[in-house]
Amino acid sequence: MSKKNNISRRSITSAYILTTISLTLVLFMLGIVGWLILNSKKLSDTVKENIVLTVVLHDNISPEDLATLQDEIKSLKYIKTLRFISKEQAAAEFTKQVGEDFVSLLGYNPLLPSIEMTLHAQYANTPFIQLIESKLRQNPSVKEIIYEQSLIHLVNQNIRSISLIILVFSALLLLIAVSLINNNVRLLVYSKRFIIRTMQLVGATRGFIRKPFLYKSILQGFIAGFLANLLIIGLLYMANLELKEINLMISYNLLVYLFTGIIVVGIVINWICTFFALNRYLRISTDKLYIL
Repeated sequence: MSKKNNISRRSITSAYILTTISLTLVLFMLGIVGWLILNSKKLSDTVKENIVLTVVLHDNISPEDLATLQDEIKSLKYIKTLRFISKEQAAAEFTKQVGEDFVSLLGYNPLLPSIEMTLHAQYANTPFIQLIESKLRQNPSVKEIIYEQSLIHLVNQNIRSISLIILVFSALLLLIAVSLINNNVRLLVYSKRFIIRTMQLVGATRGFIRKPFLYKSILQGFIAGFLANLLIIGLLYMANLELKEINLMISYNLLVYLFTGIIVVGIVINWICTFFALNRYLRISTDKLYIL
């Protein structure tokens, strides 16, 4: 009998751990979706403001014409940053990238001076970029304008695709979590079947019998939510280490709301699943209650 009880306890413990892990993964994925929703505008703005428009200049541009062009660009309200790159700077940066002094090999510097500029996020779209391009091309000192036309569209499209994939994956994990929670409750009810039956015989209400199970489900939901928050914090920390130029953390107030929401969702999901699973087993006849 003792051996059977030990096996039953191990089964219950295993089911409890599996349920907690599954629920943690569900909440983690839902938290990532929530973070993407809260942070999508910031991510989009950061990407847009890092799109570089390169204005390639003619080799024989005079200092006066260069100063006039820079003043013209600075006067545009949609320009965020501006940097002039001379022929010598361009050659030095290219040499650093390739690790070889190509100027010495060629005997001359084929690169042209240029101006690199970025736009404010609200203006980093095709109509404004085309407006800037048409305006600058009228200047005789400008030879060419280079920029990534499809980058903004690709970024927004990828964010939507990633969110959709995570939502589908979260739905699958949610189904698994509900199944495991149901199995966990079934094992708990089965292990305490004699106590439950005795309580029913002496007149205990269903609400009284449910209480310890529901309290345990609240604790389990809280633990799963807490673990999911730790995973999200770890993921954001690692992502910020890899992408130092982009701060992936949203405001602390929004993070508090997100983490609180994850814990609340974890508690609610676990409580609801436990409540309905318990109702099912409390309504069945006595002889069926003894069948696992």
